[in-house]
Parts: sequence; structure tokens; C-alpha cells
Amino acid sequence: MSNPIATPLVEDVDTGELDGLIRLHTHPDGAVTVTLNKPVMSGATAAALTEAFETLHGADHVRIVFIRGPGGAFCAGLDHARFKVAATDWSEADLRNEGELLAGMLKALTAVPALTVALVQGEAVGMGVGLAAACDLAVATRDARFALSEATTGAAGWLAAPFVVNAIGPRQAKALFATGRVFDAAYAERIGLVQELVEDADGLNAAAERLTEQALATGPAAVAESKRMVWDVWDKVQDHALIREIAHRFAQSRFSEEGREGLTAVLEGRRPNWTAD
Repeated sequence: MSNPIATPLVEDVDTGELDGLIRLHTHPDGAVTVTLNKPVMSGATAAALTEAFETLHGADHVRIVFIRGPGGAFCAGLDHARFKVAATDWSEADLRNEGELLAGMLKALTAVPALTVALVQGEAVGMGVGLAAACDLAVATRDARFALSEATTGAAGWLAAPFVVNAIGPRQAKALFATGRVFDAAYAERIGLVQELVEDADGLNAAAERLTEQALATGPAAVAESKRMVWDVWDKVQDHALIREIAHRFAQSRFSEEGREGLTAVLEGRRPNWTAD
């Protein structure tokens, strides 16, 4: 499988399909859209997404990454036709390998240094909720519907669990995983799975444009560091050792090349060099 964005994003080009499973569209301002060709998830689709996300780990000029479905649905969960075959023909080892591809894809998404945004329309079920939870933020249409429905099929939703629990907390996660109930976008926003609601697909596109403008106003290294920072301080005891460590990190960040440029730009009344012309 070829890597269509291994080089810096320098032109507006539709990168085509990765094995017919996903589409990548890049824009010269640094926005990348990753679109699922089908609203279901399989190990093969997860592998294509993982390759895309791992490429984005090191692609120059990427400032924001959007994840979206093919149109009518965001991601309606695992490919049931594939897992119907798995139920009779696969070994436990086969299922374990598939699970590693799926969970590994979500981990690769969380490691993308640029801001990541899920644009949710229609259904987000199981791994679809996992995709939204693994992004830095999610925007959804008001008529979107969500579910962590694995318990209704006699299994637990292990693959998405670490990302969902991190996004919404253990108590909300237990209620949703254990009941498998469908919930609406307003509830998803209330529990922190979604950060913004819009009316329709046009609203998603408008939100994407606005978020791209916001991303271009921030230093790319600062964004990547901010994402690492959250994990570094999450659930840490606020003792003197932590205070010393964050003071050290603050000084390093402010005196970095990007930090100096940002401060100089403010003092000189100009835009920093990472902003678009």
C-alpha cells in the first residue's frame, strides 16, 4: 500500500483510495480529511487507517486532521458480514489478530501530533464511538445517534474501551457499555464525547472550516506538545515534584524556537511565521 502523504503537503490533491477502503484529501494549508469508503469497520480498514495515521505522525505541514464517514453514517461499528464468517470459520487467534489491528488503529490516531477532529453524521456505533473518542474533539449533527452495543450481542466492547473511558469517564462508560443503549447527540455532548453540535452536513463543513482557521493560528509544535502535556499531567499527584517538572517544561516551551517566535510576533505586532499568508 503506497503512502500518499509521506512528503510535505504542498498542493491541493485528492490522494485517491487506499486499497479502496479509505480516501485521503489534503489541502496546502495543512488540513487533511480521512474518509471511510464504507460505514463499517474491519481489520483491513483499520490497517489502511493505521497507515494513514502513522504517515501523519511525521508529515510536514499537517495542522488538522478530520475523520468522517461516507455520508449517511459515520461508522456503524464492525462489519457484521465479516464477523458472521468469523463466528464459524475463525479461531480465537484470528479474532485476536483482528482485534489488535482495530485497537492499534485507535492508538495510532491518538498519536497524531496535529489536532484531530471527528465529524459525525448519522450512526456512530461501537468502533464508531471509539473513533470519535480517540480524536481530540468531535463535532456531530443533532440527528446523529450513538451506541456501544456490544453487550446486546453477548460481548464486551474491549477494543474501544480505553479511548471511550478516557473521553467520558468510568461511570458514564459503564452505563453505556453495560446497557448498549442508543443515545442522541445532545446526550453525547453532555457527557463530553462530542464538543459541538451542528444542524446538518453543511454545518459540519462550516465547523471544519472554522476549526482549520483556529488550527492555523496555533503553533504546530505547541499543539503537539499540548497534547503530550495533557497525558503527562493526567491523574498525577500535584506535589512539589510535579510543580518543578511543569515549571521546567514551561521554560523549555517558552524558550523553544516556536515559543520565541510567538512571543516576538506579539511584541512586534505581527503574525507569527506559522500562520497562513
